[in-house]
Amino acid sequence: MLLAIGFAIYAFVKSRPQDLPWTPLDLAEKPGMFTSRKLAALGDDFAGCRALLEKAGVRHTALAPVTAQGGQCGYADGVRVTGGAARLRYVPVNLGVACPVAAGMAMLEWNVIQPAAERHFGERVRSVEHFGSYNCRRLYGRGSGDWSQHATADAIDLAGFVLADGRRISVVRDWSGQDAKKAAFLRDVRDGACGLFTTVLSPDYNAAHRDHFHLDQANRGMMGWRACR
Repeated sequence: MLLAIGFAIYAFVKSRPQDLPWTPLDLAEKPGMFTSRKLAALGDDFAGCRALLEKAGVRHTALAPVTAQGGQCGYADGVRVTGGAARLRYVPVNLGVACPVAAGMAMLEWNVIQPAAERHFGERVRSVEHFGSYNCRRLYGRGSGDWSQHATADAIDLAGFVLADGRRISVVRDWSGQDAKKAAFLRDVRDGACGLFTTVLSPDYNAAHRDHFHLDQANRGMMGWRACR
């Protein structure tokens, strides 16, 4: 009860209802303390997730459900963003992701990627390079063990960013490269993603992530485990 009262007082003083765990999610608002958990919870509400995308002006199409590996792989909430308020182009194209990932990526573009690009380069990002989303596999491609969030399209791997003037920022080349602006931009994106995704893994995590950011929306509840590395 005291914790709830504390959250309410903080949100009232700061005029930030998004910092309360029980307020509805609005993709147009700035991220709050519980935004990533609310985004992940959309995995249980496909219709509600699509409604939030539509309200925010994100044009998208629903994908046909996929079931594989005896039900261990697949998704029933896949979407493909086609434009509107979410202007980033994904290369390669035709990227399909679980709806909560699409919602998180829209907020990441508006609140993190574009502001960071303008701050460091005076340019906007026009496209994102990626290694895909849905992949029916276990963690690290092992033959046994836990299934990856990619197996349900609840994850996306970002490899780089292309600015409006054609400059490219690559995770594998620029995370520890000589260009301080590019390195700072990538860290801003990684850090900002931590407020929007349940799990964010970068080259700081391990060698398997030296060339990309892994972002996923695993629904672990309001107070569940999260990772930001």
